[in-house]
Amino acid sequence: MIPNTMKAMVLTGHGDIDKLEYQDVTTPKPGTGEVLVQVTATAKNNTDRKAREGLYPTRKGEMKSFQMGGKPTLVFPRIQGADIAGRIVAVGEGVDEERIGERGLLDFNIYANDRRDINLTPDYYGHGADGGYAEYVALPSDQFYSIPNPGLADAEVASMGMCSYQTAMHMLTAAHIRAGERVLVTGASGGVGTALIQLCRIMGAIPYALSKQDKADSLLALGAEAVLDRSDMDSFVERVKAETGGKPFDAVMDLVGGEMTDLFIDTMIFDMNARDTYPRLSIAGASGGNISEILWTRIYLYQVQIFGVSHGTREEAEQLVAWIRNGQLRPVLHGAFRLSQLHQAERYFVNRGSNYLGKIVIVPDSQWEEHGKHWSLEND
Repeated sequence: MIPNTMKAMVLTGHGDIDKLEYQDVTTPKPGTGEVLVQVTATAKNNTDRKAREGLYPTRKGEMKSFQMGGKPTLVFPRIQGADIAGRIVAVGEGVDEERIGERGLLDFNIYANDRRDINLTPDYYGHGADGGYAEYVALPSDQFYSIPNPGLADAEVASMGMCSYQTAMHMLTAAHIRAGERVLVTGASGGVGTALIQLCRIMGAIPYALSKQDKADSLLALGAEAVLDRSDMDSFVERVKAETGGKPFDAVMDLVGGEMTDLFIDTMIFDMNARDTYPRLSIAGASGGNISEILWTRIYLYQVQIFGVSHGTREEAEQLVAWIRNGQLRPVLHGAFRLSQLHQAERYFVNRGSNYLGKIVIVPDSQWEEHGKHWSLEND
């Protein structure tokens, strides 16, 4: 029996975590071509915090969220949460009723059209439409992919959500990464970073991780060729040479930005005679700062190609789902919080310690015993 109302964490405006209010709201109904999903787990992403705090400016001095389609789509109240796993409990017109009961994972994008190869005005569930920080959510049936794998728990499925994995994949495909290439992965311990390491290995590339040394063993086990200690950046280029046998990185997947960007470029251009492709820098984050000071002469004289990446495409989503289904991608799940404890989860995420690796998932209180308690972080 689907209730008329449900629990949800509602974002009421830009600001701190006090703008997230745990409320009773009307349960959505699936429209034409949609499915109603009972949410069992939704992965936490940094984009939730940045959108809440208004940290997606496209002009200096702004405090608002992005609007590449020409108008704002983050309106309040809004239910955040992009990487949604759950079970279909009802279907809208045009959707086969046999899908009821199916466990799946959302392709989080709100696409502007049916093109499968490009996504020029990216938006997503939890931003331009209500997401998974609730007990139920209505979603497009063709973007809710069945993940029947019996060896994966729902929390693990959510931890492989498209917000991280599709961003990671698009970083690699935008930069035309080939088998055998050496790729630096910055911010390697987070959701996108751990996805990049796995995807590099699937594609035959060689990932080098930038992280703290206390995470080195886990990152090496995940597939990193070597882990470079980010606590000592003064000798960074020399340490890169030591790990690569004196060869430059072919490409950098940058999630850090700020003053580090120039140094990352150094790791690609110190010996241009050793290269057979252009240096490539894919950028999908700026955790180290939103402004980087770079000499443009370094960019055009060394012919550094720069790729800005936010969201991926339908084609990439389909490929990722295939890799999840056949076991080539595996979850990196750090832990779980109840939906009612999202404030605590936000504080934990911002102040996460040295043991942090992978993803946090948020589980509705009504689903906690079955889908969240095993990975609980509530007392940490």
